[in-house]
Amino acid sequence: MHTYPSFMHGSGIIKIFLFISAISLLFDWYVFSGLKTLTTGWVSQRKRNVVVWGYLFMAVGITILLIIGLGSFSTANGMRPYHEWVLSLFLTFLITKLIFIVVLFLGDIGRFFIGLFNLVRGKNKKQVFPGRRKFVSQVAVLVAAVPFTSFFYAMLKGKYDYRVHKTTLYFDDLPEAFNGFTITQLSDIHSGSFDSTEGMQKGIDLAKAQKSDLFVFTGDLVNNAAFEIEPYLERFASIKAPYGQFSILGNHDYGDYIHWNSQQEKEANLDTLKQHHKTLGYHLLLDENVTIEKGGQKISLIGVQNWGRGFIQAGDLNKALMGVPNDAFKILLSHDPTHWEDHVRYNPANIHLTLSGHTHGAQFGVETAGFRWSPVKYKYLDWAGLANYKDRYLYVNRGFGFLAFSGRLGIWPEITVIELRKKTAGTTT
Repeated sequence: MHTYPSFMHGSGIIKIFLFISAISLLFDWYVFSGLKTLTTGWVSQRKRNVVVWGYLFMAVGITILLIIGLGSFSTANGMRPYHEWVLSLFLTFLITKLIFIVVLFLGDIGRFFIGLFNLVRGKNKKQVFPGRRKFVSQVAVLVAAVPFTSFFYAMLKGKYDYRVHKTTLYFDDLPEAFNGFTITQLSDIHSGSFDSTEGMQKGIDLAKAQKSDLFVFTGDLVNNAAFEIEPYLERFASIKAPYGQFSILGNHDYGDYIHWNSQQEKEANLDTLKQHHKTLGYHLLLDENVTIEKGGQKISLIGVQNWGRGFIQAGDLNKALMGVPNDAFKILLSHDPTHWEDHVRYNPANIHLTLSGHTHGAQFGVETAGFRWSPVKYKYLDWAGLANYKDRYLYVNRGFGFLAFSGRLGIWPEITVIELRKKTAGTTT
């Protein structure tokens, strides 16, 4: 069964963005008034015009470019890097405007209550309601500068600021030969979004430098179409591991979010994408399993097609488990972490470790010692890093690439390294 949210299709998402664009234009009017207050008293009228009218030109211009490009969201090519940059600039201005407006509005509320107080006291003034103080506009600009500069950092640097996350997991029943076995995981490459081959290559080099025993990729090789990965095939094919390279499909790999001229064209795209996995040297697991053997002992690597709550549900876990011994040590590749939540963690097959991605950690958030937050937490219970249910582990990769918002802030692109260890007396995970 293939299910996915209707808002991802052209008409729904266009209506949403048209509504947001209208709100943004209302914000522009309010910010414009605040900038006029800020520049009051400037000696140079030219500088004042540059700030006030220059802002309006940029903000309204970006909104117009976004509206013009909305149709591309559902075309055969989908969103290209240019469209993602326009969207990212629009979101940067929108959030910056919102912060500016909040500060300005608090000052205006103060003016409103002072005016009411003057009316109650019956003061006979030409101006009962005091004018907006320049200081409030200055504070608004300073506060709004924080998200503005942060988002530009996210777009210019953050999206290629790759981080290696290393995790060691201990298991009672791990075959002794696999004690110390390492796995490098990439997820959500989203090759159609790359706008810097040099920046992306840094992540590939970092993945290769881990020199893990096994390499796995957990879905979303492209945004929509198979051709998106073609400029980078040779680069990603250079990632090799002694025990092989394995992959699965993610929800974006099926081409469900753009327009195709026919069902046959869509199916041909998926066939081409599967062939690209072979070119990359990846063994694409389509509801199936393979045996990894080391030192005469074995573990089972299982891969399912995408299954996600609210997204395409093509994966068949029971089919993928066929032939796997009950007592085998099992590692599952499943793109969407909700699959683990709904079908894996309670499964009688006792799957020891599931590797997922999908969430991107929203590409925005805060991760410090003892505190983690991202807006994606309100949609996903497990959105980044490690989860554990009775020694059944899920690891959610934060994603290698990016989508829609052409940046990352606080939730940096990830190369995951998992080390498997045999649990001994006194060992704690």
